[in-house]
Amino acid sequence: MNTGIRRVTAAAVAAGALVLGGCAVGTGGADDADAEYAADAELSGDVSVMGFSGVDEVATSRLDLAEAALGEASVSLTEGELDLQQLLSAVATGTPPDLVYANRDQVGSLAARGAIVPLENCIEGEQIPTDQFVPAALAQVTLDGKVYGIPEFNSVQLTMANADLLSEAGLSIEDVNFSNWDAVVAANEALLERDGDSVSVIGVDSKLPEFLPLWAKANGADLISEDGRTAQLDAPAVIEALEWAVSIYDAQGGFSAVKAYRDSADFFGEGNQFATGVLGAMPMEQWYVNVLNDVSPDAPMAFDTVKSRDGETLAYASGSAWAIPAGSENPEAACRFARVMTSLDAWEAAANARLEAREAEGKPFTGILTGNAEADAMIQEMTTSGGEPWDTAVSKMYEANDSTFSLPANPADAEFKTALFDAVNAVLNGQAEPADALATAQEQAQEALDEGWAALESEG
Repeated sequence: MNTGIRRVTAAAVAAGALVLGGCAVGTGGADDADAEYAADAELSGDVSVMGFSGVDEVATSRLDLAEAALGEASVSLTEGELDLQQLLSAVATGTPPDLVYANRDQVGSLAARGAIVPLENCIEGEQIPTDQFVPAALAQVTLDGKVYGIPEFNSVQLTMANADLLSEAGLSIEDVNFSNWDAVVAANEALLERDGDSVSVIGVDSKLPEFLPLWAKANGADLISEDGRTAQLDAPAVIEALEWAVSIYDAQGGFSAVKAYRDSADFFGEGNQFATGVLGAMPMEQWYVNVLNDVSPDAPMAFDTVKSRDGETLAYASGSAWAIPAGSENPEAACRFARVMTSLDAWEAAANARLEAREAEGKPFTGILTGNAEADAMIQEMTTSGGEPWDTAVSKMYEANDSTFSLPANPADAEFKTALFDAVNAVLNGQAEPADALATAQEQAQEALDEGWAALESEG
């Protein structure tokens, strides 16, 4: 019989930390060709999972189904988020977990290092319906034409604003949904309030450095080519996007002043910046709708999607995925686990569990965004009304989820992101002008991409 789910500490998975370079570290072969995947196969042994320790009803309802589908195999979960250094160390020493739960933007680097294996045989053998997946989510785990991850949750952005502050300034949500950058600049000035030299109400927060990919795309630019080989960080449209997003902070006394005041807010509590009326508008991931509805249901909120400069809904997709490390001792059970955790049945069970929990609390069920488009459509039908503005928030969330993009998988995604964020932070801190900072980032990112692709192709 299945012995159930065990939770172990991260230290038990791999001892020590090896400093590993950019070369491949896998010891278990380059693919999953040796595994014998079949959706009806009897399974046994242990499945060790690193990076997933969720204990809420959305996790446990799906874990119950996955455990039942594993038959005689048992599951052990490592506590805490995925530690990349620990994973690479475990793979290099021949003691990897059987399955890992990673951010999708980590998959390219892990694949290039040989730390995880392509999943063609897993997908075929377990009959995983990849045609159901959100295209942007699947693209983010597909490197050089091979799928290395099974997408799970998805995350998108919404425009969130304080409706009272908008009304007092003679503005509407359309003025701050980012479709018109000049209008946002004007709204920022209208909403901004000061107490002497200090900010007392933030007008608009353009959420740098993390949302520069969103602003670049809104301005018609991609930060990296579709094939993941060419950095495009110094393109004129990217420079313009950074200049605009930074100007939002400059008009309020600079990024440091805004950030210090923003960080002083009770972000996850009833004293959050919207409930206390100290923030006009910002883009934010959809999960924050649940936070606001929980802790400040009477906050005067207004919601919209984030718009591109041509008025189209736009969202920068991110999220999680399951991947099988090189050298996994039980890849068949790992694949089964990943398949069930992301199946329509699992998402239905998760939605029902969340719905039941929300009803018990007397609160609306605002949905769950997954990497599975069919599951999203099913769950959307299960959402319950919370009245306005929360119903609008849910509607806009699903609208945004239908208009996503992601940065393509590449073998230097970590280095690429570091170069990008270092450039943006240099500008925010007054150490460089946007064009100069992005030119430096372009050189660093392209060098990392060239080295990553060369290493990957030499291994292949």
